[in-house]
Amino acid sequence: MLLQAKVIVLKTKNLQLKTKNLQLKTKNSQLKTKNSKLNALAGKNTYFISDLHLGAKYMADPLERERRVCRFLDSIRDDAAELYLLGDILDYWYEYKYVVPRGYIRFLGKLAELSDAGVKLTWVTGNHDVWLFDYLRDQLSMTVLNGHTIVETQGKRILISHGDDVGVQPAMYRFTRWCFYNKVCQWLYASIHPRWTYPIATGWSSNNRTSRSSDKQHDIALNAASRLVDFSREYYARHPEVQAFVYGHIHIARIDRPDNMPPVIFLGEWISACSYLVLDTAGEFSLRYFEKQ
Repeated sequence: MLLQAKVIVLKTKNLQLKTKNLQLKTKNSQLKTKNSKLNALAGKNTYFISDLHLGAKYMADPLERERRVCRFLDSIRDDAAELYLLGDILDYWYEYKYVVPRGYIRFLGKLAELSDAGVKLTWVTGNHDVWLFDYLRDQLSMTVLNGHTIVETQGKRILISHGDDVGVQPAMYRFTRWCFYNKVCQWLYASIHPRWTYPIATGWSSNNRTSRSSDKQHDIALNAASRLVDFSREYYARHPEVQAFVYGHIHIARIDRPDNMPPVIFLGEWISACSYLVLDTAGEFSLRYFEKQ
């Protein structure tokens, strides 16, 4: 009996050793896969875009604009380690539990190609694509963020935000944004048939864009930029580890370099300018324009 017990103990120990060896082989395989992906991304740039407003009804040729965005995504496919989409990528989006809005086929297909090629995708929701839940997140294997956050890329710590959730905002805008993110409000909105909500939402968007003169829109954007710089200065005073601030939302493309603080960068838009930001492997930022006329 004692001999049999010893045999059982030895067999148990051998089984445990085999299990540990299998676990080690699995971890080694995972590390090799991770290292392979990191090596594939080494030497590649990080890209930032925002405010594409794809599908907007006030655009003259929405399909051609989507094709232009797809050409841009093709152009960075072999050069991009990461792509950050900082909100208002779609002019309107609402993910119901089982259905999503029609359109955007070419664009979403290109994002899928980038994801499959190993490019890391991060989408920060804006005030037009606020209702981005789990469908695109899961289908495109990307990260979806609501509100500002700190990310690390190319050795830099960067605060990214669409730009509508930080700084001083008008009271009505803050209330509207609260409604958009409130779970009860979302449930009530989802209970209304899309045949009603879709034209209301797209009509509201078009009215906001076309009801103001270009000079008025520019003045509003400049005021918003000033508020975002003020917010960045205050945030940097509390978090000196931040090395850059990147925003969308205001449809101005520029890099501000305030005294005694990191750059504050505004990404512009793709309604006319088609601007984007590149952070290269040397840690340098540059604003560029795609197919500039």
